[in-house]
Amino acid sequence: MIHHFSIAAENPQHAATVLAEVLNGKAFPFYPHPGSYMVFPLDEHGTAIEVYPLNTELKPGEGEGQCTFVESPQASRYTATHAAISVNVSQEKIEEVGQREGWRVLRCNRDSFFDVMEFWLENRIMIELLTPEMADQYLALSKPENLQQIFAATA
Repeated sequence: MIHHFSIAAENPQHAATVLAEVLNGKAFPFYPHPGSYMVFPLDEHGTAIEVYPLNTELKPGEGEGQCTFVESPQASRYTATHAAISVNVSQEKIEEVGQREGWRVLRCNRDSFFDVMEFWLENRIMIELLTPEMADQYLALSKPENLQQIFAATA
């Protein structure tokens, strides 16, 4: 189970606030790194998303030291990092929020297996939002016996 993950945003406070809205959660400042925020859907799993300024990098610490935050002068606008997140809101709500923000939102079908809403945070970070019915499709697909069958067929 993934409990939290991090992304970088051009406007971390705004990105965190909008994510909190579509996740029916709350956004809070992330005190270990000023200018960063944490989004909590307030679910039973303790799920969280850390939202850092775009130029933030996590680097390994020295010796027994923890990771450190480093500001990079050469941050890319795009990343391969993305997540699929179940939400308790409708497709219409997701589209409404995306339209209000001027962000790309598109319902997509992933290889005829399940649907997702591509929600392009700041038009550069893809978050796949799964409405309750989309999450049911995803969970049915991801049962071990189904995954083994799918991957055996593609091998």
